[in-house]
Amino acid sequence: MKKTLFLFTALGLLAGGCQNDRLNSSSNSLDGNSTFNLDEVKGIIKDKTDRFTEAHLTKDTTFLNSCFTYDARVFPPNAEIVAGITAISQLNSDWVNYGIYAFKETSISLYGTKDYLIDEGTYYLTYGEERTVDRGKYINIWKNEGGVWKIFSNIWNSSLPLTTSE
Repeated sequence: MKKTLFLFTALGLLAGGCQNDRLNSSSNSLDGNSTFNLDEVKGIIKDKTDRFTEAHLTKDTTFLNSCFTYDARVFPPNAEIVAGITAISQLNSDWVNYGIYAFKETSISLYGTKDYLIDEGTYYLTYGEERTVDRGKYINIWKNEGGVWKIFSNIWNSSLPLTTSE
């Protein structure tokens, strides 16, 4: 009896683990009629990321703010968590008005499901009056809100000591 119970428990855990693997595959059912294609979504996220970085350079806070969910959270370095679109809108305004002269994000890994994606990458940034150069890493958690991918959580930090450009 104990062996049978153990066998069914092990099979149940194995089956549950296989189901989780299917969630990370490139074709998951969103509903009965459509599929989730991670390769297609990677292109969407790359385009959004390119537009996101460009918006910092052009001070397009309207676009920047539209990239975040209403309940998003931002974890800036050496600062408290910024939560909610109102507070993030103020942060975006302050940040772009401080001066951003170069900004590039490069995704290293993007994975997830039809609901959430994790984008891990590196960034290069030049900002401020002294044109501080910052290189670091980031994680963006993207959330699918009614078919639109938006940033739900964002964190970044420096990899090297900050320098100033000459």
